[in-house]
Amino acid sequence: MKKINIKVAAVFASIILLAVHGCKKSFLDSDQLSQYSPDNLNNVDALKGVLNALGKAARGEFFGDAAPMLTESIFSDVAVEGTTDKATPAQNLVSLITPDANLNSDDFNKIGWYWTNFFAAVRSANTVISNIDRPTYSSEAQKNEILGAAYFYRAYFYYRLVHEFGDVPLQLKDLSAPKYDFYSTKREVILKKMKEDLEFAQLWVKDGVNKGEVTNGAVNHLLTKIDLALGDFDGAIAAASRVIDGGKYTLMKNRFGSTAADQSKNVVWDLHRMDNKAIPANKEALFLVIDRQTLQGRTDLGSQLMRNTVPAWHFANLKIPQGGLQAIVDAVSAEIPLTRMYGRGIGRYRGTYYSTKEIWTDQTDYRHAKGMWMDMTDLVYNNPAIKASKDPEISKLYGQPIQQFTKENINKVFTNGSLDTIRHWFGWPHYKVFINSTNQFAEDPNWNPPRGTNTDWYVFRLAETYLLRAEAYVWKGQQAQAMADINAVRGRANAALLQNAAKVTIGTVLDERARELFWEEARKSELTRIAYIFAQTGIPAYNGKTYSMANFAQNNFFYDRIIEKNSFYRDKVPTVQGVHYEIAPYHVLWPVPASAQRFNTNGMINQNQGYAGAENNVPPLDKIVD
Repeated sequence: MKKINIKVAAVFASIILLAVHGCKKSFLDSDQLSQYSPDNLNNVDALKGVLNALGKAARGEFFGDAAPMLTESIFSDVAVEGTTDKATPAQNLVSLITPDANLNSDDFNKIGWYWTNFFAAVRSANTVISNIDRPTYSSEAQKNEILGAAYFYRAYFYYRLVHEFGDVPLQLKDLSAPKYDFYSTKREVILKKMKEDLEFAQLWVKDGVNKGEVTNGAVNHLLTKIDLALGDFDGAIAAASRVIDGGKYTLMKNRFGSTAADQSKNVVWDLHRMDNKAIPANKEALFLVIDRQTLQGRTDLGSQLMRNTVPAWHFANLKIPQGGLQAIVDAVSAEIPLTRMYGRGIGRYRGTYYSTKEIWTDQTDYRHAKGMWMDMTDLVYNNPAIKASKDPEISKLYGQPIQQFTKENINKVFTNGSLDTIRHWFGWPHYKVFINSTNQFAEDPNWNPPRGTNTDWYVFRLAETYLLRAEAYVWKGQQAQAMADINAVRGRANAALLQNAAKVTIGTVLDERARELFWEEARKSELTRIAYIFAQTGIPAYNGKTYSMANFAQNNFFYDRIIEKNSFYRDKVPTVQGVHYEIAPYHVLWPVPASAQRFNTNGMINQNQGYAGAENNVPPLDKIVD
């Protein structure tokens, strides 16, 4: 196995410190797009160090408490913010998501994190690109491979930015001094430039590189997404086919890795184990981020999925059916150690009925099999006081599955009646979020209590490539080919194969993405991309509507899909704090943080429609300007 490439060059460490910490907070707040470039990137190792740090920048989205991926998920059909013990999280998006709001906080949302960190990453990619001619290379191919990897990263971050914020500033060169005259550039102009760069990169970036580095498969996967965003469906099919049919990658269909002997599980379990993701036997991983306890530069908190995506089942207000006694205790030393087995959740990521129930009608699907997917009724009563009770009707509950609450017993099962099924009662994909520590409870602080730890994570995986190509086929009206690609993913998961190609729609693709790509896909960005395609092409959606760019902020597929599938937003469900879940059509794009506009004194970064300040917009640039 090739060694994991995670060492960050000292020269780039100084860039990170400058970009993240800076000299004073006011400078960071006012100048997130500007930074001084280093002057000592004159050797190959230094440029590779910057590329390695860009991998670390990509990693940050997935890890830590209230990881940014949570914000991507709750602006979608699959989840809402489930933290109901405070009124600050992004639940009523109409009232809380504004340009001047707190846009980068565990207790609010991470919209501002994306703006700040993704533009910092763009700057870092530009550092490599602008300095590419300075080192001496062993060959032209070595130079072009490094340049191609930098193009990949710049395209990766810009692809996300334009589907989070729409028209944004386009910066293609390293900066030698702070810049205060940025202008928004049209999304299509940015995407066309990124496509051009990736077409170069796919000629030079190789497969079979160190784990965590950019692969040719990843380049073509991203090119597929950008081709889709531009409405080049033939280009998307060609790019995806280079990955799927290129002979380097394949869906994992047979048991493999360290867990292959566990007969209680299946190949999907193997695929998502922390110690199987980066091994040579895994032919499905296109692009990984690497984060391990034993590696220098690991994330402090690692993954916190067992905290953020698991319901708060351990809270004291969940009672036995008779009332009184707490149903579950979370002590790691309990006789039935549910905390060790599933994690100590707090329910930040609250799956919707659509994502936890509606799409799971197939009883043979590995991804929803017992032991892979967890429902609350799969947990058992483990409170020692239940076992010790002298009432036989109570003591016999010990070790038995938790009973579903009913209208008749809800006042007993939950303290204060209906408190709080949003946060405490929902299903979750255990096979995805269970991240076992290699140093359980002894040396790893993230396992005290268990909430996750450092782990490798998929950014791009071949299963998504199949679903992207399926989407391209749907746009072209080639449903039979689309069904075949969807069935490739479903077949690996032992799900029933689709039989009627005429019924395959974009909704079919989105459903399969929801099953397959939990905490891998940036769901909001992908829904926005699809909404743009509907509006730009006028292709009728499966809901019978057609859309237009003329009123995109007021009428779009993004909003209609969410209202169709996310009952929290559709019904404006109240939390125990009295906050009502709400989303609006203009949330198809996030607000540009007000600070980015305020300190861009000599230019104009446009605000998105629906937010204060949009009335001051100027026409975005429709071409690349040096």
